[in-house]
Amino acid sequence: MSFAEPLHDIAHLGGIELFTPRFERSLWYFHDLLGMEVVHRNGSSAYLRGWGDHSVSTLKLTSADRPGVGCIAWRTVSPQALERRAEAITADGLAIGWTNGDFGRGRSFRFCDPDGHLMELYFEEQKYDPPARLRSALKNQPQKYTGRGVGVRRTDHLALLAADVGRNRRFAESTLGFQLREQVLFEQGKREIGSWMSPNAIHHQLAYVADVKGGHGRLHHISMWVDNREDVLRAADILVENAIFVEAGPSKHNNSQGFYLYSYEPGGNRVEIYSGSYLVLAPDWRPVTWNEEERGSGTYWGAPLPESFIQYATPDIEPPGRKSDSLDLPVFF
Repeated sequence: MSFAEPLHDIAHLGGIELFTPRFERSLWYFHDLLGMEVVHRNGSSAYLRGWGDHSVSTLKLTSADRPGVGCIAWRTVSPQALERRAEAITADGLAIGWTNGDFGRGRSFRFCDPDGHLMELYFEEQKYDPPARLRSALKNQPQKYTGRGVGVRRTDHLALLAADVGRNRRFAESTLGFQLREQVLFEQGKREIGSWMSPNAIHHQLAYVADVKGGHGRLHHISMWVDNREDVLRAADILVENAIFVEAGPSKHNNSQGFYLYSYEPGGNRVEIYSGSYLVLAPDWRPVTWNEEERGSGTYWGAPLPESFIQYATPDIEPPGRKSDSLDLPVFF
C-alpha cells in the first residue's frame, strides 16, 4: 500500500481576526459573556484570549463597516518550516509578502487562499504572562479560570465559505500540509460540499463549506472550546438571558461528533460554543465521507440546522441577480 509522508510544517491555528460594525458591543460579547480577557488595544482593534490559550492573544476584534473575517494566522513548527511554506505558497502564485508581524507575533508571511481569504504564517510568538490577579496555582495552566460568563477555554477552529471547496481543500492539503478528516460529497461524489481538515490531532481547525450564494472570502463561523457539554448548556442560558439570538443547538453534529451551540455576536458574525468531538492520532487516517442521505440535517441528534445556517455568512450578500438594499441580519426560519 502506497503512503505519502505527511507534511507537518504547520503546528496549529494561531489566531483569528474578526471585523465588526458594532465594536463595543462585540467586545462586550467576547469579554463579558464569553469570559475572554482583553490583553491589548491598538487603534480600532482589541486583542483577546481564552483562559487556556498559551499565546498572548488568539482573537483580534477590528472595527469595520461590515462583519466578516480578517487575517487568519497559523503557527509553523519552526523558522525553517515558515520559510519552506512561504516558498511553496509563492510557487502557487498566492503570496502577498512578508510583514513584521501583528501584536504578539514575529515576522509573518501573508497570502490568500484560492477563495481570497487573507492568511498568514508565523513562528515567533509571545507567551502569555498573566498579571498577579490572573496567575493560576497550577504551573501548567497559563491563566486562572475566572468563572466569568461562559468561560471559554480557547479558540478552537473556524469554517470558511468557498466557491470551489475542492480547490481550497487541495491547496490546504498539498501546500499547507493539512490532513483531511471528513468531507461531504453530493451527486455520487461529484460535488464537494464541505471538507474538514487539521494540521494536528484536533479533529479540524479549518473547514471549507460551499458558498451557496457564490461569494468569495466569507466566514461561516468561528468556534470557541469549552470543557464539557454542561458548559455548552450553561452558555445557552447565559446568551439567552442577555438577549443574544441562539441560531442552533444545543445539539450534536454527526460530522466531528461535536456538541454545539451557535449564536451571533452583536456585530453579526456566527460564533460556535463547542465541545466533544474526537482526536485523530493515526498517521494513515482514512477520511470519512458522507453523502446526501447520510449527512441528513447535519445533526446526530437534536433539532435540524435551520435554513439560515446554509444561507447566512459574513459579510452577508444577496444571491446572484438580486440587489441588496440592506445590511440587516437575515430573517431566521
